[in-house]
Amino acid sequence: MSATLKLKSSGIDVIVLQRAPRAAGFSPGAIDGSFGPVTEAAVLAFQRREGLAADGIVGPNTAAALGLAAIPSAPSAISSVTVEIVSQMFPATPIRNIKANLPVVLDALVSAKLPDRAMVLMALGTIRAETESFQPISEGQSRFNTSPSGPPFDLYDNRRDLGNTGAPDGANFRARGFVQLTGRANYARYASTISMDLVNNPELANDPQVAATLLARFLGDREDRIREALAANDLATARRLVNGGSNGLDRFTDAFNRGMQLIPA
Repeated sequence: MSATLKLKSSGIDVIVLQRAPRAAGFSPGAIDGSFGPVTEAAVLAFQRREGLAADGIVGPNTAAALGLAAIPSAPSAISSVTVEIVSQMFPATPIRNIKANLPVVLDALVSAKLPDRAMVLMALGTIRAETESFQPISEGQSRFNTSPSGPPFDLYDNRRDLGNTGAPDGANFRARGFVQLTGRANYARYASTISMDLVNNPELANDPQVAATLLARFLGDREDRIREALAANDLATARRLVNGGSNGLDRFTDAFNRGMQLIPA
């Protein structure tokens, strides 16, 4: 099957795809090899049922859930990712931090089946944007999270979009780790995913191995859309899929483009 299938795709791969959601109870319309709005609606419904990112794009995660033939995987880039190369992607970072934490990040990407160059660069670019020190850290206080006369992180306390339910959720579930996991909802979700009690022990998100695992799982949950954006060289969208905005886009882009030059295809 092709790397991704989406609205306006066509051909034999779409015919194979259309049969799969129908077998799962979601009608894609006519089995005609044309990925139109009806097929997209069926894919979206299937993704929601399975707890996948509901984007209507059939990439590796959705294809696997549908039981389709494996999408050809890109070769692993792990053996080419050295401390020396990463230090060039992180020119302001102490090399000792890269030496200490790069192995656990690469191991987590292998475990999450994201060892190819695109996803390795996505992970490293994310670290550069979120915590340029190449260490898992906690978010600091700023005018964006703490009111002038309030307790630390009080502006997060009642953020329903983060799943927070009032003080002291803002401080307890502030951003941590390589991916800067934020909010009670995310801590609860990934606590279940990695089988660690992040809700009652949120500081675990700053343990290097846990932080690396969270980074890999977070990217994996968005893998199909990230790959689509990277294939189009749309780094702004790839960054937004992680951060929700453009914060750190300059650092992400710089690290990603340096890596493209340094890590063999």
